[in-house]
Amino acid sequence: MKIHVLAGESLVEPFRKTEIEGDIVVCRECFIDGDLEADTLEEFWEMREKYLSQTSEEEPGFYEEKVRDEFIRLWNLSDRNEVNLWFEYELFCQVNLWFCLWLLRNTEARFNVVYPPFKTDADVWKGFAYYDVDELKESYGAKATFGHDDVYLGVQLWEAFQKRDFEKLLSLGETKSKCFPRLKEVCEAAAEIDTRPKATLRQIIDSGKTEFGEAFKEFSEIEAIYGFGDLQVKKIFDELQG
Repeated sequence: MKIHVLAGESLVEPFRKTEIEGDIVVCRECFIDGDLEADTLEEFWEMREKYLSQTSEEEPGFYEEKVRDEFIRLWNLSDRNEVNLWFEYELFCQVNLWFCLWLLRNTEARFNVVYPPFKTDADVWKGFAYYDVDELKESYGAKATFGHDDVYLGVQLWEAFQKRDFEKLLSLGETKSKCFPRLKEVCEAAAEIDTRPKATLRQIIDSGKTEFGEAFKEFSEIEAIYGFGDLQVKKIFDELQG
């Protein structure tokens, strides 16, 4: 059976229009934000549910049904499955991808990664939303298959990010892998996640863009590598304004 892990709800409908065969699992987490360390996986889910319930307006039970249970479907996959991980190049998506690989690390399923089909480096941080059905099919046709070393690299990346071991992340970023073609840049951004976004947003505000909408737009252009949504940027914005 083919499984397609999609990087967010917005990709579901465009993916269905491709008529590519397989079942869909949706990744609705944002592991780039909030605490990640827990002693057990059950404690991890509880911690993430508590954190996200404080930062979003989803209905009670949403995390368990729409987020955690989707990951549990991956946890329970048989070894005969082919798992296609549809993720983007920026840090937001890469951290989610690393977690999926960590979760799947003990299965013998076949893993592929599907990236957006950017044409120039100027477009590399653009997500799947910028591409049409034919381009999504093109992406799928160009998917890269994970070898054991690639999976192990993903596991190490997740564990380093989870522990905020930025020195280890920078070291791992030097690894060459067809499955992580922008790894060095992404790991460098991850290592500066506590300082660089805040410094960039401060410069934007100091330049006169004191309304959140215009500040968010400029931040998203300058620091597209982070892939931050408005919730992540608003948290930093409010901190700076406070």
